Amino acid sequence: MSLLATSALHITIGTTTACSDLELTINSGERWCVLGRNGTGKTTLLHTLAGLHPPTAGDITLNDRPLVQLPRKAVAQHIGLLFQNHADAFPASVLETVLTGRHPWLGPLQWEGGKDLAIARDALQAVDLHNKEARMVNTLSGGERQRVSIACLLAQDPQLLLLDEPTNHLDIHHQISMLDLLQEQAAHHDKGLLLVMHDLNLAVRYCNRFLLLFGDSETLQGTAETALTQVNLERLYQHPLQAVPGPHGMAWLPQ
Repeated sequence: MSLLATSALHITIGTTTACSDLELTINSGERWCVLGRNGTGKTTLLHTLAGLHPPTAGDITLNDRPLVQLPRKAVAQHIGLLFQNHADAFPASVLETVLTGRHPWLGPLQWEGGKDLAIARDALQAVDLHNKEARMVNTLSGGERQRVSIACLLAQDPQLLLLDEPTNHLDIHHQISMLDLLQEQAAHHDKGLLLVMHDLNLAVRYCNRFLLLFGDSETLQGTAETALTQVNLERLYQHPLQAVPGPHGMAWLPQ
């Protein structure tokens, strides 16, 4: 099922054109990764798809409905966004923070109930923070704070997860466990994923569709076999790479 689609999407940030006439369709179960150098518009693309940044031109549909016409609450029930940087607006515990993920599903002046509390605690269990629910978020490490943000998305339970550098601040163990968790969301819960990542080899391991932003308005999309060629990647990163066969596909090493 198509979750989100763009038509002739054009995004310009200052003097940089992230994409022009982009035709992108994200279906349930697909795991997309956006790749590109710093400053090519990857974060702005995610914010545009989430309805937080207006496109320069073109259209975005969510479940075949124009995104711009949907109330923000309806958008939040279907799209979840993991921001690249954390901002704590007010002091809160880990559990209180994860419970904010339930707010799109609550009515006006409605408080979280027992079901919401159970969902939030399940999300904390999934990210291995169930024993820190009473801790204040501002006392956590960067990696723990990142896992709280991922738990918020799980509690929100959207159809489409947009994740801006989800492995930020995470050690190797938690990079793998969080990406395993997100992969499971796509495979067994019919979620669509769109991740921005800088670790090319983790992207190859966990994603099955790729969108390359070259920073000059040109984009390229496809599978690892069709999009992630040496010519394309060296042009994308403007750096020579060496391909090495690995257990999860081709591994790419900078020369």
